Amino acid sequence: MKFISAKEVAKKIENESIVATGGFVGIGVAEEVLTEMENHYLENKKPTNLTLIYAAGQGDGKGKGLNHLAHEGMVNKVIGGHWGLAPKLGNLALENKIQGYNLPQGVISHMFRDLASGKKGTISKIGIGTFVDPQLQGGKVNEITSEDIVKEIFIENERHLYFKAPSKIDFAILRGTLADEDGNISLEKEALTLESLALAMATKNSGGKVVVQVEKKVKNGSINPKLVGIPSIFVDYVVLCSDEKYHHQTFGTQYDETFVNSSILVNDVKEKSLLDERKIIARRCAMFLSKEDKVLNYGIGMPEGIAEVLRDGNQEHLFTPTVEPGAIGGTPAGGLSFGASVSPQAIIDQPYQFDFYDGGGLDIAFLGLAQCDSTGDINVSKFGPKIAGCGGFINISQNAKKVIFCGTFTAGGLKVQVTENGINILNEGKSKKFIEAVEQITFSSKTANLNNQPVFYVTERAVFKLSKDGLELIEIAPGIDLEKDIINNMEFRPIISENLKVMDKKIFQDNFKLDL
Repeated sequence: MKFISAKEVAKKIENESIVATGGFVGIGVAEEVLTEMENHYLENKKPTNLTLIYAAGQGDGKGKGLNHLAHEGMVNKVIGGHWGLAPKLGNLALENKIQGYNLPQGVISHMFRDLASGKKGTISKIGIGTFVDPQLQGGKVNEITSEDIVKEIFIENERHLYFKAPSKIDFAILRGTLADEDGNISLEKEALTLESLALAMATKNSGGKVVVQVEKKVKNGSINPKLVGIPSIFVDYVVLCSDEKYHHQTFGTQYDETFVNSSILVNDVKEKSLLDERKIIARRCAMFLSKEDKVLNYGIGMPEGIAEVLRDGNQEHLFTPTVEPGAIGGTPAGGLSFGASVSPQAIIDQPYQFDFYDGGGLDIAFLGLAQCDSTGDINVSKFGPKIAGCGGFINISQNAKKVIFCGTFTAGGLKVQVTENGINILNEGKSKKFIEAVEQITFSSKTANLNNQPVFYVTERAVFKLSKDGLELIEIAPGIDLEKDIINNMEFRPIISENLKVMDKKIFQDNFKLDL
């Protein structure tokens, strides 16, 4: 093991190397190493034709994270769980300048662990019926991507998907907090532990080199053995970060102790948000909760409002939220700190969190609704020329005991007035979300029906449920006209429930609290 600079790391990466990176948005991202890799390429046109593999999206949607590697000629192939935070990579794929795959985040995190144990790939049921399925796109994101790395296999007459792992990993680029003189790495300031250990082990066992960026070097014996996240036997190079601007805890904050310490009392007194369409949606979603629903997952964006509704009613403590990269309990953070949780009860490695999710451990999941079709399929992964990616969405939505998709009924300029008597549409959104056929299937209604999974779709004016025959309208908000405000703003006519109800009026009152 050697202590070297980020510039020296960049020089060691050879052409056509397979490079794997750890991180989630900005958490765990070795920003200085990635920056120097970019600088070295721009100055020397090396390394070229890299294969990049990563589980979770890493970037700020602008220039940080994996955007540093988005240069024509530098990268040849990308296998990633999420693309939206690295739009520069996405643009290369859209222009057919690189080969690209989008696979479920949990599958890739498990793939690292499988590669560590010498397996050739990962067997899973995750992705059946979605764009990941080889009967559809097989996870390919563009025309020049031809190799089939997802195949169907049958185990005891039951269909599974086989995800081919790379033959090796030449370089793993990870981040930690402290390194002792031997190269044992602690992760105490990292908001998540992610798949750091699995990826380091996979790289070492396949003959590659493991690089870890850290804040400080400490004496041997300074790190409690139980706090060593990456043992020195898996580490080849340690980079002492030269500037704290390259070592943010998240891309949203330099360091927030509440992300790693559950003993700090957090001032939860927050001004209540206005009663608008987002809050109406969050309240209606929260009404699906029962005393039996203990373990939850909130997706980014609209679902974050459900935690606020529970907090307003002093009922947040009745449930345990989780976030896919490994945080359990606490209050999930949003924005560029998404993935972290304030005062978490526990933080576990990402592959284990997905073991829990894939095995059906989630009682209920609240996820975003971008596009929905007449069958109940959902798309959140591709919109026209934009590659967003699935992230952990497929793992979560396919296996939670109950799934609630939530979002506004239309998008692009929607304005509504919320009163105690219901909703008035002041200006309709330009884009319809309920369309004849989604651009890409990120959630498969067919798979959900085969698994008898309860699925609901909540908007500010209508609630639907998944039936065996397709999308069924079961509730409308007071003040909403069925034909004018709902049917006329859909590209298909849904099944209308024989017991069509009006949303509970308490959702529109000032003091809302769940009856639990």
